[in-house]
Amino acid sequence: TQRVNLSSQSEFVLVGLSDAPEVRFLLFVLFLIIYLATMAGNITTLVAISTDVHLHNPMYFFLGNLSLLDILCPTITVPKMLEALLLENKVISFPGCMFQLFFLIGDVTTEIFLLAVMAYDRYVAICYPLQYMNIVSLKLCAHLAIGTWVVGFFNSLLHTSLIFTLSFCDSHEVDQYYCDIPPMLALSCSPTYSRELVILTIAGVLGSSAFVATLISYIYILLAILQMKSPESRHKAFSTCGSHLAVVCLFYGTTICTYVRSSSTYSPTQDRIVSMLYGILTPLLNPLIYSLRNKEVKCSLSRVISQVRTAL
Repeated sequence: TQRVNLSSQSEFVLVGLSDAPEVRFLLFVLFLIIYLATMAGNITTLVAISTDVHLHNPMYFFLGNLSLLDILCPTITVPKMLEALLLENKVISFPGCMFQLFFLIGDVTTEIFLLAVMAYDRYVAICYPLQYMNIVSLKLCAHLAIGTWVVGFFNSLLHTSLIFTLSFCDSHEVDQYYCDIPPMLALSCSPTYSRELVILTIAGVLGSSAFVATLISYIYILLAILQMKSPESRHKAFSTCGSHLAVVCLFYGTTICTYVRSSSTYSPTQDRIVSMLYGILTPLLNPLIYSLRNKEVKCSLSRVISQVRTAL
């Protein structure tokens, strides 16, 4: 088998979701609708948070960061997938593949830590309501938010450098609809053990630490809810925390399933399904679960719509 250095290759071919024309068109329409709905939901959340002073508090500050990540995540992969489905253009350049992987890993890692920060924020708000504003100060919010982005993209830089310094065989086909770590490792014909070990160790340490922090926060939140005297308050809190926890588990479960494992267990078909759950479904669900069910956000959007109507 011919071995070539990846940096000498000018392009790769992304394996699409289907080659059947009628299926491709249906998938194009489906993913276009999902993508537009995701953009609309997250942009709406950002507009509500940025324009309404009533929402200028720590919880909505973190929700704004989550919306930014949920705009970035599908935008990294979905437009190229839509192009492949509609125009059958599956070719991606070397820099395009590298930047796609870099921004995807950065986005995913940042969101993992942001969800942990948001869980901690809710823990303080529910368990220490009177001290909340003193504990979760604006300075702490800024430091936590910046920290999640810095850790996320520093981790991504490390992973990207590990992947794109590999040597690859003469096949240019990436067995996924975007450039990601597992299919790029599977494409390599040079030894990947040491790189896999580093990737697994870092992903395991970062992912498990964020997951444990999130889990502990929700355990304390649930214990605090159980101590509430009012059944209505308990039901409302359980409903909110339950939906939050469902999205968190979906995101953590799918990302861990994708990245915390060896390349020998790589399954292209399974990976496409799993990657859609965290890369396409959760960015669509997050604004619905975290923001658009929230009365304060709904009121803010009503005020924004009224102002726009008045201006027009």
